Amino acid sequence: MPRYLSITLEKRGVSCVAELLDADAPRTCEAVWQALPQAGPVHHAKYARNEIYTMVERFAAREPGQENPTVTPIPGDLVYFSFDSGMLDRGFKEEKDLQELPGVIDLAIFYGRNNLLLNGDVGWVPGNVYGSIVEGLAEFAAACNDVWRAGSVGERLRYERRSG
Repeated sequence: MPRYLSITLEKRGVSCVAELLDADAPRTCEAVWQALPQAGPVHHAKYARNEIYTMVERFAAREPGQENPTVTPIPGDLVYFSFDSGMLDRGFKEEKDLQELPGVIDLAIFYGRNNLLLNGDVGWVPGNVYGSIVEGLAEFAAACNDVWRAGSVGERLRYERRSG
């Protein structure tokens, strides 16, 4: 039976529905599902292009490892990244108030085309594709673009379970 998430940009009042890709990324899907709800300040990516994300404390008892990886996510992809503290730039950690954490989970949503997970500091950054938006992508994408154009200050990204 499929499992679904509701994803919301709280300040903008826009939500979408995503289906977990249990067959393709079972460990990642289970880790995310068991940790819901998750929420945090939203950020717009600098490198990847059409991506918003939030960073949260690590939540899995055991990291899922790489599964269903990509460096070229498509519109509607939900991507999970696990970053050790040492991989994150000092300024970035200070800006996001992550200095004390041993690592973080980056829960990302890709809302447009032509994304490339290539970071100028570290190279390729593959992530686990664990879900796909199945309802509301167009409206959600417009809100994500507004995060880019108007700013993310005060905006939060929330992930929660959705039945049926």
